[in-house]
Amino acid sequence: MLRRALLRGGLLILAIGALFVLWDRYGPPAPAPDMAAAVEQVDHILIEKSARRLSATSDGNVVFEAEIALGFEPGGDKQMEGDGKTPEGHFTIDRRNPQSAFHLSLGLDYPRPEDIARAKAQGVDPGGDIFIHGQPNGLSILTLPGDWTAGCIAVSNAEMETLWRLVPIGTPVEIRP
Repeated sequence: MLRRALLRGGLLILAIGALFVLWDRYGPPAPAPDMAAAVEQVDHILIEKSARRLSATSDGNVVFEAEIALGFEPGGDKQMEGDGKTPEGHFTIDRRNPQSAFHLSLGLDYPRPEDIARAKAQGVDPGGDIFIHGQPNGLSILTLPGDWTAGCIAVSNAEMETLWRLVPIGTPVEIRP
């Protein structure tokens, strides 16, 4: 029994030693290249609500990805003001707000005419002011967990600064369930 324990201990020491040799020879894995630094602007943004992911592309190549937070009731398409849902469909970045209460923000052209018509038929307000934005001002070192917005798409402040640099007005945005 003592012999087995010594054998197992010896094998463990050999395995750890091999890891150190490999680390010394090959080092830590190289960081992924920052594709966003190599482009001046993106031409499309895809937001996948179920994956909680934003992908920005340039000439069909993904150059930027970020984890996102959504509205506090993210399932389904936005129907009305206050429902906590993030809208789904095809939109365009139509404004930039450097004085946003959420670090920086890029506005979407929501509500679209069809959203207004649907809400009117239901006798409700469709809501508005849907943005891709950073974290609340005053929380610059934190990224709030979970889905916490009123229907917007939130990223970290560092990610928002990258988007701010890359995303011009007129950029198409697709939001999928």
